[in-house]
Amino acid sequence: MSDLNVFITDETVESEGDGPLSGKSVAVKDNISTKGLRTTCGSAMLEDYVPPYDATVVERLKEAGASIAGKANMDEFGMGTTTETSAYGPTKNPVDTSRVPGGSSGGSAAAVAAGEADLALGSDTGGSIRCPAAFCGVVGIKPTYGLVSRYGLVAYANSLEQIGPIAPTVEEAAAFLDVIAGPDEHDGTTREEGADSDYASAADGDVDGLTIGVPTELVEGADEGVVEAFWDAIAELEEQGATYEEVSLPSVDHAVQAYYVIAMSEASSNLARFDGVRYGKSGGYEGNWNESFAKAREEGFGAEVKRRVLLGTYALSAGYHDKYYSKAQDARAWIKQDFDEAFADVDVLASPTMPVPPFELGESLDDPLQMYLADANTVPVNLANLPAVSVPAGETDGLPVGLQLIGPKFGEETIIRAASAVEQ
Repeated sequence: MSDLNVFITDETVESEGDGPLSGKSVAVKDNISTKGLRTTCGSAMLEDYVPPYDATVVERLKEAGASIAGKANMDEFGMGTTTETSAYGPTKNPVDTSRVPGGSSGGSAAAVAAGEADLALGSDTGGSIRCPAAFCGVVGIKPTYGLVSRYGLVAYANSLEQIGPIAPTVEEAAAFLDVIAGPDEHDGTTREEGADSDYASAADGDVDGLTIGVPTELVEGADEGVVEAFWDAIAELEEQGATYEEVSLPSVDHAVQAYYVIAMSEASSNLARFDGVRYGKSGGYEGNWNESFAKAREEGFGAEVKRRVLLGTYALSAGYHDKYYSKAQDARAWIKQDFDEAFADVDVLASPTMPVPPFELGESLDDPLQMYLADANTVPVNLANLPAVSVPAGETDGLPVGLQLIGPKFGEETIIRAASAVEQ
C-alpha cells in the first residue's frame, strides 16, 4: 500500500513502555513533535527539522506501550481539506485511489484505513480529523478544547485546534483518547476533565432514551446520497431507542466565514516565526534581512499557506481589524450561544460529517472556495470548542459517508456511546 503516500517519514520507533496500547502501532501526524524523528508539517520550510522533544501526546502513547509507525502526510501546516497541499505529494484514499483521503490529517486516516497503522493521531482545527475519517471510512474524534494537551503541536490556529485519535472502531478510538486525555503542566489550556477517564467503557451502544437534535442547516444542500445515508443512520438509532427532533442553528450560516477569518489571522501570527534564521529553510545571507526573510518564505511555503497568511495579515491590519476579525469573533460568540441553547433540549446533535463524498484527486485545487465551503459542517464545532466524532454511516456510490455526532463541552462519553450504537 506504499503507493498511497501515507507517510512523509516512514520510520518506526519502538516503545519500551507497557500499558493499554502495548503491541499497537500509531501513525503520528507530521505536525506533532517526535524527538529525534523529522517533523515537517508537510512543508518544504521544515524539510530538515528534527524536534529535540516529544509532544505530550507522544510521550503518553509511548508510556502506554504503543510504537510509532511513521510520520503521516498532511496538508501543509494543516491548511487544506484534501491532503493535496503537502510539499511531499498527495495521499490517496485507500477506498478509491482516484479520490482524496480528506484533510488535513489525510495521511493519518489513510494509514488506519489501509492497515498501515493500528491507530493514528491527527489534529483538528476546522474538521481535519473528522473529514478524513469520514472520507476513509474510519472513526475520528475531535475532543473538547482543553481535554488533550497541545504541547508539541506546531501551531496553526491556537484557539481552535485539538489533537485527537483516529481508529478503526469507536471503542479503539475511545481507548486511545483515554491514554492521551487529561491535564498537562506544559499546556495551560488543559483541564482536569479526562484525568481519570474511561471513555472506552462508554462505547456500549446504549442509546435508549437519547435525544438527538438534527440541525436543518447542516443537512440542507448536502449531496443526495450523503443525506440518504445520514437519515438511514438516524433511523437505526431510533430503532435502538433514541429519538430525534429537528433544531435550528441559524448562526452556522456564518461559521465558514468566521472560521477562516479567525484561523487565517492566527496562522498569520503563528507562521511569522518561520523566517529562515532560527529554523526552517534559509533565505541566504546576501543582501538585507528583509530580502532573506522574503526568499525563505517564498521558497519554503506552498500556495495555500501563502494565501492564508496573506489573508490573515490583511484581516489583522490597521483599519481592517474591526471590519473583519472583530466581527468574526462576534459571530463565534453567536455560534456558541446557539449550541448552548440547542443542548438545553437535546443530548447530542447529528449531521453528515462532510456534505459531499470524497473529491477526486485534483478536483478542488483550482477552486479554494469549494474546498473552504466543504468545511461547513465541521468548523462550527471548533468555533464553539465542543467535542465531536465522525463514525462510518454507510456509503454512496461505493464511497464512505460519515455521521458527525456533536456533544456539549466535555460530553465525550455521550457522543462515544451514540457513535458505538451507529457502528453496531
